[in-house]
Amino acid sequence: MPPLDDMPPFLGPSPTDAGLRASLRAQVTETLATLREVVLMPRDLVPVVPRELEHEDDVVVLVHGFFASAGVWRPMKRTLVEQTGAKVASFTHAPGVGIDRIARSLAKIVDRVPAGCRVHLVGHSLGGLVVRWYVQELGGHARVTQTISLGSPFGGTARAHPFPFLVGRELGRTSPLLARLRARAHEHDVPHTSVVGEGDLVVVPAESAVFPRGDVVVLPRCGHNTLLFHDDSIARVVERVRLVQADARRQRLG
Repeated sequence: MPPLDDMPPFLGPSPTDAGLRASLRAQVTETLATLREVVLMPRDLVPVVPRELEHEDDVVVLVHGFFASAGVWRPMKRTLVEQTGAKVASFTHAPGVGIDRIARSLAKIVDRVPAGCRVHLVGHSLGGLVVRWYVQELGGHARVTQTISLGSPFGGTARAHPFPFLVGRELGRTSPLLARLRARAHEHDVPHTSVVGEGDLVVVPAESAVFPRGDVVVLPRCGHNTLLFHDDSIARVVERVRLVQADARRQRLG
């Protein structure tokens, strides 16, 4: 099993008084984000796949985390459509379902997207693990342009220790499934971006949210659920989609 200490620490020293005030503001923001998530949970319970997709369309598939629904993506979905022109697909998975089973549901969504489209996978928390499992274990590397995770515990999280059942056993620090995911990170050339909230109290330690390959973006004082709604977090996802679009335009002209 690969060691768990191969993920670089990035947290700084203890905060000053000003830092404590900022930390308190971040906690309030995280609480509001959690409440916002609860309000959005009844939305988008059925799978959504865009119609009339054309060759070279960008399709962003959003995969939510544990005990949520595709409805939590509504703010990010709106911004993605407005700022990139991408089409957005999503689906809702039941709480407690394992990573492999959710990834197979994801595969069914991607199968409905024409082969000529560029597929971007974005996952929050558990969803980020799902998108990489699909890429690395279920043949998704042949279809996927890039993956992006938001606060996903690739190194496991200490918060899963009290829940050694259902999907909880897959999220622990010594999870064999996560060890396999990390060990095979470089087997397929699908770029990945880890977006990490410095104030994430769900992924513990925070460096567990860093995937062993690709770019890492750390958002200061950003909590776990805040990553779904934070302007900087959404901007990073938009940026990554735009980079792929720009590269595609250069190739067409070139």
